[in-house]
Amino acid sequence: MSEKQNNETEDMLTNQQGHPVTNNQSVRTVGNRGPMTLENYDFLEKISHFDRERIPERVVHARGAGAHGYFQSYGTVNDEPISNYTRAKVFTNTDVQTPVFVRFSTVVHGGQSPETLRDPRGFAVKFYTEDGNWDLVGNNLKIFFIRDPLKFPDMVHSFRPDPVTNVADPERTFDFLCQSPESAHMVTFVNSPWGIPANYRQMQGSGVHAYKWVNEEGKAVLVKYHWEPLQGIKNLTQKEADEIQKTDFNHATLDLYKAIEKGDYPEWELYVQIMEDGEHPELDFDPLDPTKLWYKDDFPWHKVGKMVLNKNPENYFAEVEQVAFGTGVLVDGLDFSDDKLLQGRTYSYSDTQRYRVGTNYLQLPINSPKKHVATNQEGGQMDHRTDFGKNKNKHVNYEPSLIGGLKEAKNPGKEHEPSVEGNLKREIIPRENNFGQAGETYRRFSEWERAELISNLVGALSSCRKEIQDKMIEIFTNCDEDYGKRVAEGLKNAGANENTKMEEAVQQAEQLGQPSDPY
Repeated sequence: MSEKQNNETEDMLTNQQGHPVTNNQSVRTVGNRGPMTLENYDFLEKISHFDRERIPERVVHARGAGAHGYFQSYGTVNDEPISNYTRAKVFTNTDVQTPVFVRFSTVVHGGQSPETLRDPRGFAVKFYTEDGNWDLVGNNLKIFFIRDPLKFPDMVHSFRPDPVTNVADPERTFDFLCQSPESAHMVTFVNSPWGIPANYRQMQGSGVHAYKWVNEEGKAVLVKYHWEPLQGIKNLTQKEADEIQKTDFNHATLDLYKAIEKGDYPEWELYVQIMEDGEHPELDFDPLDPTKLWYKDDFPWHKVGKMVLNKNPENYFAEVEQVAFGTGVLVDGLDFSDDKLLQGRTYSYSDTQRYRVGTNYLQLPINSPKKHVATNQEGGQMDHRTDFGKNKNKHVNYEPSLIGGLKEAKNPGKEHEPSVEGNLKREIIPRENNFGQAGETYRRFSEWERAELISNLVGALSSCRKEIQDKMIEIFTNCDEDYGKRVAEGLKNAGANENTKMEEAVQQAEQLGQPSDPY
């Protein structure tokens, strides 16, 4: 067809089949907050292509450091046996030290980028449990920029260098963010001192999403995971980060390596927050929304275990570079919530690993479970196995079989069967409340953290065109009137006044020496 359709324009968004994309903001779900459906063609095509954009470097989280260690459960939660909430042996068996491998990382920037850049930090833990591997894939911050996975490739593209100049441009980033108001909360955190952790040892971690715990009766509760460093928490101001970057762009990797090498083993305690599954209409936000915090005052943190990192990698490439995580890697007693972003990531992570590392990436020592593996999956590049499992007729690579094939495992407990009902929709969730918690976080910051936040935002927004600045000021004002006012004044005065305030506030911070607790 040589002529355009009447409704087609040069700037009309399509997929790679030429189909017009009428909704690029929401995946298709059961109801407006229900689980995703597998037939999300536009999303699957978009994220599958995104997963393959970089060769062979990770498409995100390229810069990383890692270490081996162990996790030990305390066996209780809220003074109750933890088995009341989950049957996962990694939590119920307190006699076992579960081996772990942890990979810390930056997110957007490349594999050789400075570790002082303003960016969220990845905090991914692979538990080699007696029931197989469990991956708790998280970040240092407890929330995220977006809540719908369809927007993820666009978000990362806006954060990356310009495709023409190959130079990072804040205008591209804020052009996306100013039209994604749900990002206001994460923007507030990332541009504050919390956006540059001082090192990996003194950094918090979080699973970000709501997951589920399932007990033997098949009953489930929502949980959020939080790693709290026993070394204390330390972040950097932009000035401090700039000073470090002048002489060292590997400071966090070296800090972690040297600490473990001299026996100063980093430790974190794992906390969980628990909430009954459901929509919770009494809240002014959806509990599955990954842009929101569950505040401690409403949902207390319960200490459930401790992790110790006590061994450095023997080979960076074989371990840190080739380790592969996935949000879908759960063991019995752990389950997914209906969080749209979590469900989108669950497909994307494993798809990326098969592309980046290879079809048989799970056969690599760093990724393989520390237990017996018997599967009918075979072939593909670099499949080196000859024995596919004990007590198996090697002529049988299927199931079911009466002549010596593998058998299904017995279910260790009652299956969790959540009820799902609703029309298939492409919609945002009903309780967005994009600005409430961002404003609360701003008010909970110490004055020096607010001054640093404003200074960083003014510095980044100063190079943006006025319509982007105005839209961001509108967003910040919706969060908190003082927040928007100070950004507007800083832009008007080219940041001079705010820089003076920041210098005074940083001096105050050096005397106080403590970050705020905005959670």
